Amino acid sequence: MIILFIMMTLFLLICLILMMLNFILSFKKKINREKNSPFECGFDPLISSRLPFSIQFYMISIIFLIFDVEIIIFFSLIPSFTYNSLELNIYTPMIFIIILMLGLYIEWFDGALKWLK
Repeated sequence: MIILFIMMTLFLLICLILMMLNFILSFKKKINREKNSPFECGFDPLISSRLPFSIQFYMISIIFLIFDVEIIIFFSLIPSFTYNSLELNIYTPMIFIIILMLGLYIEWFDGALKWLK
């Protein structure tokens, strides 16, 4: 029990020493406004951050995310084909694909897939 206490104290002491070394060695001597501001993918951080954003990029990324998750779910269904009945093996992926196609049709009908308007 005493060995465990000594080890925990030693680990805590090592962590504190490393944190103090990090604080001392990484102290910034010069304060620069642009270097302290976050880098936003090439945007000037000193102007307004309310730039127009294209909703089509957002919608395409959401569609990509949904279909990417669909592939992962189908990979997890592969081992279950040997254990379940034939009806469950056929109907489960079909229902899932129908729901996804319905969502894709709704997005297509709403015009989310149009790039030129």
